[in-house]
Amino acid sequence: MTDDKKAVAGLSVLSNASLVTLKLVVGLLTGSVGVLSEALHSSTDLLAAAIARFSVGRSALPADEDHRYGHGKFENLSGLIEGSLIFVAAGAILFEAGRRIMQTSEVDYAPVGMGVMAVSAVVNTLVSRKLYAVAKETDSLALEADAYHLKADVWTSVGVFVALGVITVTGWHIVDPIVAIFIAAVIARAAGSITKRSVDGLLDRSLPRDEMRAIEIVMKRHMSRFVDYHKLRARKTGAYRELDLHVILPRTLNVQESHALVEALEVEIRLALPRSTIVVHVEPCNGDCEACRLPPERRNSSCRQAKE
Repeated sequence: MTDDKKAVAGLSVLSNASLVTLKLVVGLLTGSVGVLSEALHSSTDLLAAAIARFSVGRSALPADEDHRYGHGKFENLSGLIEGSLIFVAAGAILFEAGRRIMQTSEVDYAPVGMGVMAVSAVVNTLVSRKLYAVAKETDSLALEADAYHLKADVWTSVGVFVALGVITVTGWHIVDPIVAIFIAAVIARAAGSITKRSVDGLLDRSLPRDEMRAIEIVMKRHMSRFVDYHKLRARKTGAYRELDLHVILPRTLNVQESHALVEALEVEIRLALPRSTIVVHVEPCNGDCEACRLPPERRNSSCRQAKE
């Protein structure tokens, strides 16, 4: 699985390096701020792809003496850096577009620029789909962020393609910096989304509601075997989930029975949420209630221990 992540991240680095070179040469040749902004955008994509390639390798390392919880947050850190890079690129594009609006300049060889944008859109569509597929399979934030970059690049390439087409037909060169402003807005929006998700992981934000509900469904499925549960906590660390909870058991259960129940809960939660680390704290029921005395087949969790 890790080899797949590294391979697709390497593919992204290679494709972005090729596109940066091509767009930069054509941008300087045509003088199009739209093409040059795309070259800058692809440069940030290249740096982001390199960071993603590094982070997926580091995040896969097992826990060690200094990182007892593993290295999963390398992916969150990667996403934060990538989002910051996109914001910088958006600002640079806005600055250059504003300068071109104030000092109108003409675009040369527009058909050549259109050809480059078409190639860029096709290549990035193919690579981003591959990245998304592997990101979904491995739950990798770093690869998903990289795919998000390339998807935004597809739309901005299409925008520049259309702008150059309009310039070729009408001669309205003002369209070029206007489209560049649109590109900056699109990639800034992508940066905001990526940055938020990365920060959520670094700040140990709770899992999404649908994932928390999946845990609750497993617990309810086994409610006849224990009294209650509480203090459920769950967070995301890169592609991995860490959760812990307290389970209140009838006093009649012995150690072997308690262990079997906890193992069953852990197995089912991992089936619902792969790549999860689960810690269950067992507590004896301290209430003198009917549920604590009944055998498992007749227990209906009618006893509720006070939550602490």
